[in-house]
Amino acid sequence: MFSGSLVALITPMRRDGSIDEEAFARFVDWQIREGSQGVVPVGTTGESPTLSHDEHKRVVEITVAVAKGRVPVIAGTGSNSTEEAIALTRHAGKAGATAALVVTPYYNKPTQEGLFLHFSAIADAVDLPIIIYNIPPRSVVDMTVETMARLARHPNIVGVKDATANLARPLHTRRFCGKDFCQLSGEDHTAIAFLGAGGDGCISVTANVAPRLCRDMHGAWAEGRIGTAIEIQDRLLPLHDSLFAETSPGPVKYAASLLGHGSGRCRLPLAPPAEATCARVRDAMTGVGLLN
Repeated sequence: MFSGSLVALITPMRRDGSIDEEAFARFVDWQIREGSQGVVPVGTTGESPTLSHDEHKRVVEITVAVAKGRVPVIAGTGSNSTEEAIALTRHAGKAGATAALVVTPYYNKPTQEGLFLHFSAIADAVDLPIIIYNIPPRSVVDMTVETMARLARHPNIVGVKDATANLARPLHTRRFCGKDFCQLSGEDHTAIAFLGAGGDGCISVTANVAPRLCRDMHGAWAEGRIGTAIEIQDRLLPLHDSLFAETSPGPVKYAASLLGHGSGRCRLPLAPPAEATCARVRDAMTGVGLLN
């Protein structure tokens, strides 16, 4: 259903902290023209925890309007409140999103049964494909393969964004959830290894600033040019490292600002990246050929 290089979109901010809607619209269009095969607004990289509900909805609406059906729009709609997640997912459907990305509830620490009931309630309430976002480092909870297999029986639950960095996980997910269950990596460093383990693509942070290279890497893999895919992976490695040198999306928003996409500002409690991190990002971008 979804494959290749998809981008976890940043949300550009003006210097006063408000959303720069014009910059965001231009950014989405640039991503698509540069080859991103799907766009994912208002996820963690889009600073969804600090957006108001109205801002969240507006970002989804802009993304759908700019995409114009050229690529899938997978809208982040997760929350640690089931009712809030249902409301956001319903809005995404009405706005014209292709699918919803729903994160495992953070802070609450639900049991596996709680996770099952949470996602089942959302899937029952909407008519929109849902991708589970399993990211234990940010959510504290880890959805087991067994729980995911139960949820995969629901017709509206079609895949997972796996940010566990556990390369045995996609093997087990494929076994228990079936070959048609879409598996997207949430870890740039392991994108190619994840494809080799049976994955379908990657929802990438790095694609915010290197969309063409990320697309070329996935394209090479799909065409069986494994050596080329690995060469691009190796070329991107220092950039991946720099963009995660501090809490994301601080470094990647700074990197995008160097390309003219927004001010680089994040909302508190995320601080501006340290100067050493900024220097590392600039060096990596120069090394990969993104800055002259």
